[in-house]
Amino acid sequence: MATVSEPPQGGFQLSQLIYDTRYRSMTIQIVTLIAVLSLIFWLGANVASNLAALGKPIDFGFLGEPANYDINQMLIKYTSQDTHARAAFVGLLNTLLVAFLGCILATVVGVVVGVLRLSSNWLIARVMTIYVETFRNVPVLLWIVLAMAILIEALPQPRDFRGDDPAASMFLDSVALTNRGIYMPEPLFSRSLGEFSFFGIFDISNDLLVLLAVLAAGIFAAKQIGKRADRIQNATGERPKTWYMSLGVIAVPLIVVLVLLGFHLGYPELKGFNFQGGIYMRNSFIALWLALSLYTAAFIAEIVRGGIMAISKGQSEAAAALGLRPSRTMRLVILPQALRVIIPPLISQYLNLTKNSSLAIGVGYMDLTGTLMGTSLNLSGRELECVMLTMLIYLAISLCISGVFNIYNQRVKLKER
Repeated sequence: MATVSEPPQGGFQLSQLIYDTRYRSMTIQIVTLIAVLSLIFWLGANVASNLAALGKPIDFGFLGEPANYDINQMLIKYTSQDTHARAAFVGLLNTLLVAFLGCILATVVGVVVGVLRLSSNWLIARVMTIYVETFRNVPVLLWIVLAMAILIEALPQPRDFRGDDPAASMFLDSVALTNRGIYMPEPLFSRSLGEFSFFGIFDISNDLLVLLAVLAAGIFAAKQIGKRADRIQNATGERPKTWYMSLGVIAVPLIVVLVLLGFHLGYPELKGFNFQGGIYMRNSFIALWLALSLYTAAFIAEIVRGGIMAISKGQSEAAAALGLRPSRTMRLVILPQALRVIIPPLISQYLNLTKNSSLAIGVGYMDLTGTLMGTSLNLSGRELECVMLTMLIYLAISLCISGVFNIYNQRVKLKER
């Protein structure tokens, strides 16, 4: 019987990198990568040589020089004699603060507005529609400037709080709303544990670290209590009440620690021409925060509305047949499923809010753009270095936000079998 033998396999040849489909795609990718990197290297070398010929070689040494300017809103200690690097770090913290608080407020407002847009109440649905269409069709910079103008013109001056019959009074005798900003009580500890210096960059309160550790332990204990309730429910069909136990393991240790640390509030007081003490939030920060949040919330509302409408009506009908109220149906049935549709476009809105915070310079809030791309650039004359650093920092922030929410998106998306 005749047998058919396979043709002899030859050795690897360079021509296979082009004509063999097993290697051709990899060859094209490698060649393209080399070409792109070569172009970037050529552009960088060309820019560096031209700057050197002009007497301005690329040098980041200015970051170690004294900044010689003040920053009006700070989360860490800073003086005008600190370096440009520390000034940029202060601006970065201000940017992160606005972005973090803005994302929280925009999410809350956006979810509420998105749900109310689907309300059967004609008036509520139309009012929410007007809000969405008004905010998202006007440039965000105009909203920031408008919010700043309202805060300056509508709120009283500090001198209006003075006298036997003042024209203005403090809210709850502890919060002062003025045209310069908001003054509110600050937490103080009579038996403070001091501060911890983090590599000399900024100081972290040991009291805050202890409170966060106790809070984290309480949340972990509350989750264990919830898991125990789940096991009992699976075994017996009845779920024990655990809310008081969860509240106790979180609240009681916190209260004990606060008492041991001598927690009390420091209230702002009117001294001279302004208030002293307490936490001071400038109008520029408040205007930027509110404008960015309300502007972004209009887009989030549409994302939430679209995500809810993507869920089959049969889900609501099934929940109603089981006796669930509409509010519980929305919270327990519709929104958890809609998250799979909402999360991907929601990431883009968080990124837009973070990048739009660079418009803070329009109202004088010193964020990363106002410090590194503003005053530091003008004083040092290092345009290219400041622009490159600012771009890299914003890129790193955006990638971190995308990475975190992409991980969350992977956890909530449907698992195919």
